Amino acid sequence: MLSVHEVTTAYQGLVAISAVSIEVAKGEIVCVAGANGAGKSTLLKSIAGAERPRSGTVSFDGMRIDGMAQHVITSRGIAYVPENRRLFPRLSVRDNLRLGSYLYRGEANREEPLDLVFKLFPRLQERLEQRAETLSGGEQQMLAIGRALMTRPRLLMLDEPSQGIMPKLVDEIFQAVKRIRDAGMTVLIVEQRMSECLEIADRAYILQTGRVLMQGSAADIRVNPDVRKAYLGL
Repeated sequence: MLSVHEVTTAYQGLVAISAVSIEVAKGEIVCVAGANGAGKSTLLKSIAGAERPRSGTVSFDGMRIDGMAQHVITSRGIAYVPENRRLFPRLSVRDNLRLGSYLYRGEANREEPLDLVFKLFPRLQERLEQRAETLSGGEQQMLAIGRALMTRPRLLMLDEPSQGIMPKLVDEIFQAVKRIRDAGMTVLIVEQRMSECLEIADRAYILQTGRVLMQGSAADIRVNPDVRKAYLGL
């Protein structure tokens, strides 16, 4: 479904990822893990159109998308939830979700994905009229993911979804990611919480200083002694 080939991207004048190649097949959860500053966020931005690669190619369903505008990439079926969530804080939960379905404005079934969103995150249905800024960190992450689902993506990309969330809600977010895949979507997730990410993923890539250090099945990487020592603290 997604092919990133030899992509190099600079951020604020410095090379953030160098000759990175990854692939994501339909129906997979793929985890990109690594320490802070490894280039994980830049990789997602390069796919989503938020950053333009210096070199390399990004293809989705066999068509090159590198160089396309971000809203065009979204319309082709890729939803991107950035690290800072980018909610509209003074708007209600309802209005934030409706903005996610803007591509389908005027269509009778514009709000059809709400059923899935409320099934995944019942709290959002309870807080429809609350302003986004009044939600907890975990609830704001749920809203950011819910808004992305309103675009009806085939590929959902999540940037550090556990960041700034109380520990008791982290597992809830990761379990929701599994249910999103079960609903027929493909997921690409970047995380510093490598242990939790590897538990739900099918395959994984580890980035280090902007390059792919390791790749393989999540199960194999999880038991790799070098990974356990360097990243999992075991």
